[in-house]
Amino acid sequence: MTPELTVLALAALLQALQFVLYAVPANRELGPGYTMSARDRPPSREMSARTARLGRALDNHFEGLILFTIAVLVVTLGNQATGFTAACAWAYLAARIAYIPAYAYDMRPGRSIVWGVGFFATLLMILAALV
Repeated sequence: MTPELTVLALAALLQALQFVLYAVPANRELGPGYTMSARDRPPSREMSARTARLGRALDNHFEGLILFTIAVLVVTLGNQATGFTAACAWAYLAARIAYIPAYAYDMRPGRSIVWGVGFFATLLMILAALV
């Protein structure tokens, strides 16, 4: 398995961890009556700011994971894996790990910088596969 595919697998596991980090406090704060429902209506009480931020960080990783998956597929299927693309993949994963507490604790501008590292590492992987 290429390093890029290994990082993709680890990023998927990180996504599962992020779900747990969000779901546990969300279930405690909103109660099982709401979280086990179809959620056709807004909750009767709000989540804490940190729990809401964990939910947005989870959503953000879903979005980033799509582009990163494309990058890994282009690099791997195009036989363009190099040390550079592997380093970019690891930079993406490190940035996504750092993004969770940066977003949860509202660290500005740190969270935007960390997000940018992951985003540009992904773009650099795609560009490296094309040249």
